[in-house]
Amino acid sequence: MPDAKILIVDDHEDTLYALESALAPLGYLLGRATSGDEALKQVLRGQVGLLLLDVRMPGVSGLEVVRYMRRVEQTQHIPVILLTGFGVDQELTSTAFGLGVADLVTKPVDPWALRTKVRYLYDAHRRTLALEQEIRDLRALVKEQPEADGPVTHPDARVPVQRTPRAHNGELEQGRT
Repeated sequence: MPDAKILIVDDHEDTLYALESALAPLGYLLGRATSGDEALKQVLRGQVGLLLLDVRMPGVSGLEVVRYMRRVEQTQHIPVILLTGFGVDQELTSTAFGLGVADLVTKPVDPWALRTKVRYLYDAHRRTLALEQEIRDLRALVKEQPEADGPVTHPDARVPVQRTPRAHNGELEQGRT
């Protein structure tokens, strides 16, 4: 996912510009959307590694975008930072974190704090995806190998299976590898 972008979603151009300016020093590819509908389309097309999403927008709200994303396998693990200019209340906090949102930030944002959060979440998500790909590659490699009398592994490929003792000329022999 080297070319995955950080998608910034807000219905105000000045906020989009301010967020892009705050994140530009990170050097990541940035995308923008001005509505929840547009954000969902971009997320479903793929290549979004993190979403900065305004809570209150006309039409599809930020919370509705997150609800939809969490129901779709390809988008359910994309980190989301929700942005609000109306302050944070208990109901919003409970709903947001219940949907698996990574953070809830009030506007105007502190650029330094935002960059730190974005860098951490984006890089962690990329590392997770890279590890998942490595596991898929290793599993495919294991499946390609002809069965040998070598060590037996658990189907999960991470947990070695314990061999049971074998009878050999009336004696018990521990599995040798």
